[in-house]
Amino acid sequence: MKKILFIFGTRPEAIKLAPVIKELEKYPAVFKTEICVTAQHRRMLDQILVTFQIQPNFDLNIMQPHQTLFDVNIRVLRDLEKLLDKRKPDLILVQGDTTTAFVSALSAYYKKIKVAHVEAGLRTEDKYAPFPEEMNRRLLGALADFHFAPTRTAEQNLLNEGVARKNVLVTGNTVIDALLMALRMNPECSIPVLKRIKPNQKVILVTLHRRENFGEALERIARALKAIVRRNQEVEIVYPVHPNPNVRLPVQRLLGDSEQIHLIKPLDYLQFIHLMKKSYLILTDSGGIQEEAPALGKPVLVLREKTERPEAILAGATRLVGANEHKILQETEKLLKSVTTYKQMAKSVYPFGDGKASIYIRDFFLQYFGIKK
Repeated sequence: MKKILFIFGTRPEAIKLAPVIKELEKYPAVFKTEICVTAQHRRMLDQILVTFQIQPNFDLNIMQPHQTLFDVNIRVLRDLEKLLDKRKPDLILVQGDTTTAFVSALSAYYKKIKVAHVEAGLRTEDKYAPFPEEMNRRLLGALADFHFAPTRTAEQNLLNEGVARKNVLVTGNTVIDALLMALRMNPECSIPVLKRIKPNQKVILVTLHRRENFGEALERIARALKAIVRRNQEVEIVYPVHPNPNVRLPVQRLLGDSEQIHLIKPLDYLQFIHLMKKSYLILTDSGGIQEEAPALGKPVLVLREKTERPEAILAGATRLVGANEHKILQETEKLLKSVTTYKQMAKSVYPFGDGKASIYIRDFFLQYFGIKK
């Protein structure tokens, strides 16, 4: 039996690792799966653990008010040293680009434990965009032994950096697995804010949480949102506000007085999928939404200057608008006023896989460990 330790700490990591955890748990005679959460984000992580019925074996509970990147690095590194010494896994599995993922891989490297990286190979080639995620990914690319790339583009990025082809597997993105799992749960759940919006109104979903959009960038985005609703009376914006005070406080100050902008608390995953389905279009700086929304046929305007997910742009499902006030307004109104433009983007496409990424990852481990299905 091979001991695989999953380590994650944020909501997106939990969503994208849930299908892999569930798949490996189907083989208890083959894999001993253990789960460690760092709780880099506490409340939003816990929502996903409940949704997918994941019970961690270890909870580092590192989150503190106003924590910095230095704080997260230090606490994860310190606590994982003890855990890895105690549990001695054959392999650790991490996901994406968080500080938890990078520091977990670094900890495993120090203990000479093999590392598998889910959603490997995404790049913008700008180490400050997104910050610190781009460098977390690049450093993970150097530390990991096995790389599960979501697309051929991601695979090529890894090969260009000298990763051996035999250590890279193109799987698609596990977020599509998670999305399909959630849809099978029938997420037609109640969201109070939608009951207050007239049926003929067009709902624009907004999410914002990236560090690169803190400060002046967030103020420009807020001005664009106010202009959108001022000029388009048929529009209502629903904005689940991230709890980070660098987002929450300025958003409340800048947007709290608009009747057409509804600032709500973060939703659980099933509610959020329901909200995406009910939305006319989405404005976001999230990476996961750039992957999920195309599968739901929802146009996305990306509130970032660069994206490590060019496949959605090439598929015609997303567009980059950055934090440019004029561009956000212009591109939003194109989608609101031009049926042709909207239909070109509002088509269900799957540039990030067929929803079987977790199965491909399972099969890779079975083959690697020399185990027959």
